[in-house]
Amino acid sequence: MKRNSRSKATPVETTDQERRHGRVAAAHGRHYVVEADDGETVLCFPRGKKSEIAVGDEVAWARTGDQGVIEEILPRRNLLYRSDQFKSKLFAANIDQLVIMLATEPYFSEDLLGRALVAAEANELRPLIVLNKTDVVDALPAARERLAPYRALGYEVLELSVRADPDTATRLLLPRLAHQASLLLGQSGMGKSSLVNLVVPDADAATREISTVLNSGKHTTTFTRIFHLPEGGLLIDSPGFQEFGLHHLKEGALERAFPEFRPLLTGCRFYNCHHLKEPGCAILEAVADGRISKQRHALYAQLVHESEQQIPY
Repeated sequence: MKRNSRSKATPVETTDQERRHGRVAAAHGRHYVVEADDGETVLCFPRGKKSEIAVGDEVAWARTGDQGVIEEILPRRNLLYRSDQFKSKLFAANIDQLVIMLATEPYFSEDLLGRALVAAEANELRPLIVLNKTDVVDALPAARERLAPYRALGYEVLELSVRADPDTATRLLLPRLAHQASLLLGQSGMGKSSLVNLVVPDADAATREISTVLNSGKHTTTFTRIFHLPEGGLLIDSPGFQEFGLHHLKEGALERAFPEFRPLLTGCRFYNCHHLKEPGCAILEAVADGRISKQRHALYAQLVHESEQQIPY
């Protein structure tokens, strides 16, 4: 995805309260940095008490003094977020690709990986698994073994070492990030910051600029923000997290978010089969004979259970 060509236009004089177009480039709490079409970056706040604005949102905003107010969220292509029984946390909007950062060490969570892949499938995003720190040779065979079932499902896994072999990492990554809006997700310690600094040469300066606009002085890993890639495209970096709730995905969406389930969904005896304990279930038969892994089906069952919990928002 290339930057809007209008960003190169000559800035137009505007008056307070004139609605303008922009993209949300960073978010921290109720503070948002909006990139206007003329290239200006402005600190903006939402109207009202409740905010459902995400990084990547295209918005209509108006200036109020030296700041701005977001008047409207324009139609989205998609919105990726996580949720539990009590709240939701927005990741990003209008994205094409989900880059899931793992490492040979520390030990990565397969539960988080599985949930991220489900979220990508449910939102029709291209998933890309990145296995970092391949130079830790003692841990590499075990990591490859754990990822083998995901490769078998057709998911692409890039093996690289951002710090030990940055040239190869750059060569592998840049073609897959160019002209895409990619969201980078991962647990803390997987090397996300190192990856960002590798593919975005001015990442530190861009982060400092955003911090200045936010007037936060906060640690750079505490907010979600967009980086513009030199060859075109966007990379959205988000803080590390340890849980990925998907309470908002209902059963029908969940069963279609497992690619190994999809060819079998019409083979169940009952049209409203839940694929949990029903007789004549094609999914359960595939689990029994090894075509679908027990671990993947257990994740599905857990997500169905979570989706049945009441969400009070």
